[in-house]
Amino acid sequence: MSETEKITINLGLVDLGQIDLLVAESFYANRTDFIRTAIRNQLANHGDTVRQTVARRMMILGLQHITRADLERARDAGTRLQIRVLGLATIADDVSSELAVETIESVEVLGAFRTSPAVRDALADRIHTGGAGNR
Repeated sequence: MSETEKITINLGLVDLGQIDLLVAESFYANRTDFIRTAIRNQLANHGDTVRQTVARRMMILGLQHITRADLERARDAGTRLQIRVLGLATIADDVSSELAVETIESVEVLGAFRTSPAVRDALADRIHTGGAGNR
């Protein structure tokens, strides 16, 4: 499983030309290096806001992997999960759509959400994601 997601952006030609100039002058290895650096700088500038929002929204920061055993424990305890992740959330391949529907109340993911097509379809009305790169 890749630790990165591909995104597509549209840039004005002047902005793109300036990036290419910085690459040509060896400030950056390539366009991707420039864009990653710019994104990291902006995320660092907004780090306090991100941390406060993650805490306020009670989200897990990073990776959350939900197994069949996790869902069976929730079912046996009579509880339903509210999955809230900033990063990557995954549901194990051996989780049936029936078990997922029975035990997952909602899914909110800012980043990427990966699960089987059957589970995704079964939970479609409960999934709220913040990106197009979710599968």
